[in-house]
Parts: sequence; C-alpha cells; structure tokens
Amino acid sequence: MKLTIKKTFISFNKMFNVKNYSDPHLFNTLKNPKLKGVLMEYYELHPENPQLRFINKAVKVLSEGGVIIYPTDTVYGIGCDIFNKDALERIFNIKNDSGTKLLSFICSDLKDIARYAKVSDYAYRTMKHLLPGPYTFILPAAKEVPKKLWSNRKTVGIRVPNHPVCLGIVKELGHPIISTSTTNRKGEVLYNPLDIKHIFNSNVDLMLASGNLMGSPSSVIDLSDDEPEVIREGAGDVSLFVY
Repeated sequence: MKLTIKKTFISFNKMFNVKNYSDPHLFNTLKNPKLKGVLMEYYELHPENPQLRFINKAVKVLSEGGVIIYPTDTVYGIGCDIFNKDALERIFNIKNDSGTKLLSFICSDLKDIARYAKVSDYAYRTMKHLLPGPYTFILPAAKEVPKKLWSNRKTVGIRVPNHPVCLGIVKELGHPIISTSTTNRKGEVLYNPLDIKHIFNSNVDLMLASGNLMGSPSSVIDLSDDEPEVIREGAGDVSLFVY
C-alpha cells in the first residue's frame, strides 16, 4: 500500500522549544560547577580510526558527570550521560535554557533505540534502511528516558550518526549521550574545532576534535504517528518521505 506522506518544514528548535545559542561572555555569568580557570581537555583524533585512549578519556569524563564536545557525521555536538541530572543541568545552562527539552540523544544502534523509544514495524524498517546516518528520528519516548528529555508530545529525538567517535563513546559508556549542536550566540553552527574550543573552553570538560565539520544539521523525521513527516530537511536524503 502506498503511503501518502505530508512534507512539512517547521523549526525543530521551535518544536522542542529550544533556544540554541552560546557565547563566551555569556558563559562567564553561568552557574557552572567547573572550577574557575580550569580549561577543557582537548584532543585531536583521527577521523576514521580514532585513538581508543582518547575515547576512553571521554567516557571517563561522562561517567563522572562531565560534559564533552564530540564530532558526529553532521556537526559537533555537546553531550553528557542522559541519566546524569547534574550534567543535564549544566548543558541547560550552557545553552542558556534551563527549562526546556534537549533536541536529541545518540544511541549506538537499532537495538539500543528500542530500549529508549517505542518503535513501530514501519519505523524499524525505515531506520534500518537509513541508519547509521545523518538523521534524527522523532519517536514516542519509552519510560526509561528521563522525562526532562521528553517533548510536550511525549516524544524524543534519537540519532545514530555514521561517525566512529560518537558511536565509540556511546558503546563504551553503555548509555546514550545528549546531542545538541555547538553554536554561537546567534544560533549559527560552529564547524571549526578551534572556534568551538575558544567559546566553550571554560564550560566543557573535554573536547574530541576531528577536523572541520562542514556538513548540514541532520534531517529530522517524525515517525511517532502513522504517517512519517519531514520536520527538517538537512544532511540526510528525505526523498523516501516525499511524494
């Protein structure tokens, strides 16, 4: 049976009510548990064969409640263990938005997604075809996900990027990690790791750099209802959902 699919483009940030900006001057006023003057650890990794010792450093920071910056197959993300409340609050402060939901979190694979979302047969087949890749899928939240990450519709955004660094981190950690873009105060995505380091240096514990990431943000597809809906056209091909 041929599906009739509605193509709709709305602000993903608006959908999740997220203010997405950052600024070094603003950061100096945030309530941040990092000690004043302590700068982030910064490591450059091979983009295809990342050094495991650096991934393990990131995992150690996350397991101790830290916040990191890491590369994906689209742009750099800010993340923490989704189950660490204090780390989540730090990210809310970094994004200057203490009362809203985060955009998405990263799972290691389809099996992992099924632990944190309710996945229909159609959603499973679709994601199996497209993941890992530059997509964020909106799915009904499972009870295991902290409610602070739910949208008003009780959905969550989940990614499985095609990048060995972030997937390696999630697999070694054993938990999903938050994925929210590194941006400046205008909401513009930052691609150069040195620019990112300059802005976030005193507010994030560790950064894993993997060169300039010049991709678009992920394509966002809502699979929470009977008919899929394109929320944002980005790096991922959405032709499967458009008629």
